[in-house]
Amino acid sequence: MPEKLKYIFIILFLAGVQSVFGQSPTNPNYPGQQPLRPNLRDTGRAGVPKLTDEQQMDSLRKKQDRRRDTVIFNSKFVRVTSERFLKDSTQLFPLDTGIYNYENYSPLMQPRSPKIHLGNLGLAERSLLYEPTHTIGFDAGLHTLDAYMFNPQDINYYRTRVPYTQLSLFVGGLKEQYFKVLHTQNVNPRLNIGFNLNFTGSKGFYSSNLLAQNVSDVNAAAFAWYESKNKRYNLLANLIYNNLKAPETGSILANDTIFVEKNPLSTLDEPVRLSRTYENWTSGGIYLKQFYYIGRIDSLQRGSTGTSNILPTQRLAYTFNYNTRKYNFVQNDPDLYHVFPDYYFSSNYSRDSLTVQHLQNEFSYSFYLRSKAVKFVKNEVKLDLGLLQDYYHYSQFVSDTVFNQYGNKVNQPTRVQNSSFQDITLKAKLSYRFSDRIGLEGDFQQIAQGRDAGDFLYDAKVVLAGSQKAGRIIFEGYTQSSTPALVYTNWISNHYIFHNKFNNQKTNSISFNYVNNPLKLDLKVEYFLITDYLYFAAQAGGIDAHPVQLGAPINLLKVSFGKSIAWRRWHFDDFLVYEKTDYQSTLRIPQFYNYTSLYYKMFLFNVLYSNLGVDVRYNSPYVAPSYATGLGQFYNGANVTFSSYPIATVFFKATLQRTNLFIMYDYANQGLFSKGFYTVNKYPQMDHLLKFGVSWSFYN
Repeated sequence: MPEKLKYIFIILFLAGVQSVFGQSPTNPNYPGQQPLRPNLRDTGRAGVPKLTDEQQMDSLRKKQDRRRDTVIFNSKFVRVTSERFLKDSTQLFPLDTGIYNYENYSPLMQPRSPKIHLGNLGLAERSLLYEPTHTIGFDAGLHTLDAYMFNPQDINYYRTRVPYTQLSLFVGGLKEQYFKVLHTQNVNPRLNIGFNLNFTGSKGFYSSNLLAQNVSDVNAAAFAWYESKNKRYNLLANLIYNNLKAPETGSILANDTIFVEKNPLSTLDEPVRLSRTYENWTSGGIYLKQFYYIGRIDSLQRGSTGTSNILPTQRLAYTFNYNTRKYNFVQNDPDLYHVFPDYYFSSNYSRDSLTVQHLQNEFSYSFYLRSKAVKFVKNEVKLDLGLLQDYYHYSQFVSDTVFNQYGNKVNQPTRVQNSSFQDITLKAKLSYRFSDRIGLEGDFQQIAQGRDAGDFLYDAKVVLAGSQKAGRIIFEGYTQSSTPALVYTNWISNHYIFHNKFNNQKTNSISFNYVNNPLKLDLKVEYFLITDYLYFAAQAGGIDAHPVQLGAPINLLKVSFGKSIAWRRWHFDDFLVYEKTDYQSTLRIPQFYNYTSLYYKMFLFNVLYSNLGVDVRYNSPYVAPSYATGLGQFYNGANVTFSSYPIATVFFKATLQRTNLFIMYDYANQGLFSKGFYTVNKYPQMDHLLKFGVSWSFYN
């Protein structure tokens, strides 16, 4: 046996020697070795000099680096803009990858635009504060799900050197899920394409846990931005699709005693008045905006970032917009608890729908007069002239019992109204900037012909800016006259029928706004005079919501104040609103609203930028509005005022390279002041909930 082992060792030794000589001739830089023969591939030198150990290591590094791209792509390679920043010039901005306000992902809980709602994400909502619409022309009047909609003006456009993808997931257990996808990339230096995709799902905190009561929303958009090589022509395009499903429960049965007798472990067993009834809104459309610059093109250097704005001297623009919206109300339950005031077509179920088709063409011409040397905008005169054509077709259906061709009774959709019309709107905008610190602006819109002829919106603005430390002051005023929405004047459904003639609602407003960025301070004072105000109301103790027009004018004062303070690692952000009106019972809004965020900044483990803090929301008590199921409107019903307490959210959020994340405990103080709260009559709000969110960014 030893003799056999000896021969085995000799064979292994000879094989090892052979392998060593097999490597040496092909690697002249191998440590401690000279090539046995010259490298015939090297035609520039007769031989290869001996390299030191350090030189050999550098050579290996270079060889390794050649195998991969040494450029580390990040957010600096991505720029973003939107349509409103392309109206007067081409403006691009760095991508925001920070975590400021990151925990407030829900459209219902935005610090400066809070909403009242029916209990959870995806259900009917309305602004808590007074926020008037700034539009004229035709309006269907259905807006309770607007916060969850994609619109053409909401789309962002990008310019990227690398493909950019962002995935975001926000989860509150089984109660709430919100998933977002964004992807964009440049096909070539002039054309960028991308898409957005959002999924929203939630279920009520107080319900019988039926699948039919789950929120299910899908938003999708594909977009493109093309800019010609000479930067004279731009094209913005997007395709949008929305499908929103919002349950209509009519509230839970124990809505008045839920926070007195509620067992926290059995909230899902609370019965509701309607278990399989819901709203379903769908919309889809195509949007194209083209503009072409004529004459000289200037550029303006902006800030220290090195980016510049492209400033035209003349501009032609054309916008094409076509979309279809369908509003469906589906009642699958018998009305055992008197949710609806009346029945006009069917007493067992409802299939109400309104379809609105909108075709829009807009032509505009812009003229700019400024000096040739543009270091900053000075003595610039701008004139915009536009012509807007809107064509609408709407039809409304209900489910009714009719006789078919065989004489049998059948239930089928019946069209109860059908109409087409168009509006022609004249637009003009005049502005003059003495310098980059003083500017005047006037905006005029008038519907000259069509169904809504006589509507107008006239707006004027003065901007006075001092030094960077002094801040800027903005004076603004506008007057507006709007045709009443369709739901107020001509509405036919299974539970509500209205045929009314109302005056145009008129709003006059003046405001003062002071903004100081270095001090992180902004103050805005607004005064509104509202004439012929339209709203929904019910008879005392009733549920028969119907449109009402107030004959007397309404005065409203609104003061908003925002301030951020930083001391060492402590940060304090506050936003306070005071609203006072002489018709508080008609405009059901709180007198005070406050949002406060206190957090401590940390740098953990030398890699994790993080904030630990608490957000607190509070509004003063107010007479809560009611909600009309089947009509999709908040109305002035029973005079119920609920107690109001602060709502606190404890959070930890952080950013790690390309990832942002948070974990928070929403309504953490439940049980401290009260067991729960209301914002709408009969609809209790959320319970405390642990939530988690994460966003990943990819640059490749």
